[in-house]
Amino acid sequence: MTTREKLRALLGELNLKGMARALDDELDRAERQAEPAINVLHRLLTEQASFQRERRLVYRVAQAHLPWPWTLETFPFARQPGVDRSQVRALAGLDFVRRAQNLVLIGPTGTGKSGIAIGLLRQACLNGYTGRFYNAQALFDELYASLADRSTTKLLNAMSRMRPIVIDELGYLTLKPEQVNAFFRLMEQRYGRVSTVITTNLDYPSWYEMFGNKPLVDALLDRLRHQCITIRIDGPSLREPMPGPETGAPPVTGASPASAAQGAKKPSRKPA
Repeated sequence: MTTREKLRALLGELNLKGMARALDDELDRAERQAEPAINVLHRLLTEQASFQRERRLVYRVAQAHLPWPWTLETFPFARQPGVDRSQVRALAGLDFVRRAQNLVLIGPTGTGKSGIAIGLLRQACLNGYTGRFYNAQALFDELYASLADRSTTKLLNAMSRMRPIVIDELGYLTLKPEQVNAFFRLMEQRYGRVSTVITTNLDYPSWYEMFGNKPLVDALLDRLRHQCITIRIDGPSLREPMPGPETGAPPVTGASPASAAQGAKKPSRKPA
């Protein structure tokens, strides 16, 4: 076995895949240019670091469970006058995540709340944060299921580390008292520590009817709104048919070809 083969075997044993994929090219280059070993080692370690960053990014995006390939770049600002483009771009800087501020997007269905929330979560993943997307009903169902096997504490601890967490379509849900109590515990554990993003078609006063527990809602809103950015979107639905002749072409999604390819396994729809 040659020295090069031994190196390749060692890199495989150590699971240094980034260095392994660059090994032959770097050694050939070093032999041609008679470079010092330290230069070769630096480039190999740089390649390994890049490989690990790529793997971590892929993992974070997968763990976020993003339901659609939307980005802030593909959001149809021109069709939604109710959204302040500069405000959304400022949010994309993620200062609100670093400060553990909450973000609540309130507006009628179809106005782009989900699109903005998903775009911000994707941006957070790209910048090293480990967040998660939840449909609101699915979240409440998961919290309720955890009560049966007594895993609620473990689940809440895991959710309390997600940064940020997106809770989408918090609206007229049918909730059991146990679900409401578990949700309050979740928000209490996240309070002041990590950022939560909520999209809803209900303004805050309507939350009392949804949760059906005034003292608990008082405490929930007190924590949620303490350090919170609230954006109310008053604009047209992005699901309205586009004007023009009916050509039989597929509906416009506002996504670029590259992003559409990423979501090829999912049907396209407009941001909610």
